[in-house]
Amino acid sequence: MSEVVLRGFAWRHAGRRAWAVRGVDLRIAHGERVLLLGPSGAGKSTLLAALAGLLPEDSGEAAGEVQIDGLDPRKARERVGLVFQDPQTQLVMARSGDDVAFGLENRAVPAERIWPRVDEALHRVGFRYPRDRPTAALSGGEQQRLALAGVLALRPGLLLLDEPTANLDPPGARLVRDAIAGARDPDTTMIVVEHRVADALPLVDRVVVLEPGGGIRADGPPEAVFAEHGDRLADEGVWVPGRPLPAHRTPAAPSVRADALVRADGAAVRDRLAPVDLSAYAGEVLAITGPNGVGKSTLALLLGGLLAPTSGRVEAHPGGQPHRWRAATLTARIGSVFQNPEHQFVTTRVADELAVGPRRLGRSPAQIDTVVTHLLDRLRLGALAGANPYTLSGGEARRLSVATALATAPHLLILDEPTFGQDRRTWIELAALLAELRDEGHGVVAVTHDVDFVASLADRERRLAAP
Repeated sequence: MSEVVLRGFAWRHAGRRAWAVRGVDLRIAHGERVLLLGPSGAGKSTLLAALAGLLPEDSGEAAGEVQIDGLDPRKARERVGLVFQDPQTQLVMARSGDDVAFGLENRAVPAERIWPRVDEALHRVGFRYPRDRPTAALSGGEQQRLALAGVLALRPGLLLLDEPTANLDPPGARLVRDAIAGARDPDTTMIVVEHRVADALPLVDRVVVLEPGGGIRADGPPEAVFAEHGDRLADEGVWVPGRPLPAHRTPAAPSVRADALVRADGAAVRDRLAPVDLSAYAGEVLAITGPNGVGKSTLALLLGGLLAPTSGRVEAHPGGQPHRWRAATLTARIGSVFQNPEHQFVTTRVADELAVGPRRLGRSPAQIDTVVTHLLDRLRLGALAGANPYTLSGGEARRLSVATALATAPHLLILDEPTFGQDRRTWIELAALLAELRDEGHGVVAVTHDVDFVASLADRERRLAAP
């Protein structure tokens, strides 16, 4: 078990004026299970990284003190297990079983005990493949389960979870929450960051809310925190249970449609996506849903012209097969937002990232400046204009990736998990922005596990079935 103590803790990324988190005084006793809340960008992920001893001295400026059982976190790493917001950052082996075994081998667990613990951890998170499943063949949600299994196998005294169910389908999320609940014993202290607050509450006995400007806004039993601070927290972006979300649905779609913006006819990718027939139209939001591993992200790449089908066809109207288009044509016609935002960043400043697309299309400096300024303001990224995209929080990085796609005003927007990591306020603003695009005649296709997004915004839902 582990005790956590922070005294005046603060951290500022190199090159940034604003502190990512500051003035945190917090004590978490042995065996406590804490839900860490706060608006996007309040420093939740930074705080977890500090507790895991993963903030290098040369990458920023620290203040205050952090201790795990009286030790500097860098000297207590064997007591701590962290599941990152992006699971790809912690998968290191080619085969799934080997990845879970990797940490156990590094901690010199006897060989005869390693594989039983690997199998136990994989079973607990509902991993449905054998040990030799290639990690590169896993979907984002499956990678998340595997990353959690690798941490649970270590049986850490301090378990840190950063959005552990964010990319999971609802059944998968329930399995992961059950696995987390199964780890509940007096020897495990847990801190979890989770936007699905209502689902996470049965796992915890305490809520801590970070103040965006620094310090702790609220701390106590969940019922007491939400009763006293619920309205204000909801206004500032915290997902307080029981607060309704606005609806952005359009009237029923007409029976006669214009030509589809993009159409898949039996489109498939070997070993990744079974044949799919699907059309996406202007003036609608189409949600693509289904369990992890059925190929939703692969379908998004096909529709976005970023991947060629191995069988069947994908046709755009007008213009033929989008994967054959030149980059400038594709940029103007179809905008894509990847499941992992960092995969599409190409510059070292947020403002420069937003200018890439318009500049590629030959826009004037004045036009580019207008677009960049509007998107920075609309998606609450203005204070981060000069920041390195790779230092953003998960929610901020997601908003930037959406903004880069919007910067060229494409006819069709393909989004993979667009609401991942968003607080309540930015979720509402992002949904409103997508609704405006839809109402202006753009087509929007969103791969999502977010049932609130589907209920609020989707005009049609296409569910992919497991093979």
